[in-house]
Amino acid sequence: MPLSRSEQMARIRGKDTGPEQRLRRALWRAGHRYRLQYKTPVGRPDVVFPGRRVAVFIDGCFWHGCPTHYVRPRSREEFWREKLRINVERDRRQTLELERIGWRVVRLWEHLVYEDLDAARHRVEDALFARDQAPETEWRVVRVELIDDALNLERRHLEQLRDPEQHRAVEGRRYTTKWRRPKAPT
Repeated sequence: MPLSRSEQMARIRGKDTGPEQRLRRALWRAGHRYRLQYKTPVGRPDVVFPGRRVAVFIDGCFWHGCPTHYVRPRSREEFWREKLRINVERDRRQTLELERIGWRVVRLWEHLVYEDLDAARHRVEDALFARDQAPETEWRVVRVELIDDALNLERRHLEQLRDPEQHRAVEGRRYTTKWRRPKAPT
């Protein structure tokens, strides 16, 4: 018997997720020691290096508005639009405040952790060793509007994570295929 929507949503974890575990194992193997869910002045990032003042967040593509993989829900649209807006605003507030007080913030998409673990680890190491301190340009989907239901066309409104004044709109076909996680080696 399939699970109800409520049962499915209840199974989604907020910490100790698959992408977090995967990145943590890679960092540990590389000799980096960190704290989990460590309380910083602004929230509890997924992985924290308190001595070096580096906070790492692993953002889920759906929950945080990945420009490549976000899929607009077709039910309870108002609820999900507000949920996405709140998540993006919280991400922005945490990132800007931590950077303002001298922390380096690394935000990684869950798909990057699965598709290119070495690149994700290198981004964390760059922050740890203060290499390439210019923050990356990070776009977030903040709203999606339907243009033509018959043609499955939509307009995605994106904002810069660190500067909400920078925004753009992208039009295209709605897609619902989520990226595929690579199979674990046996």
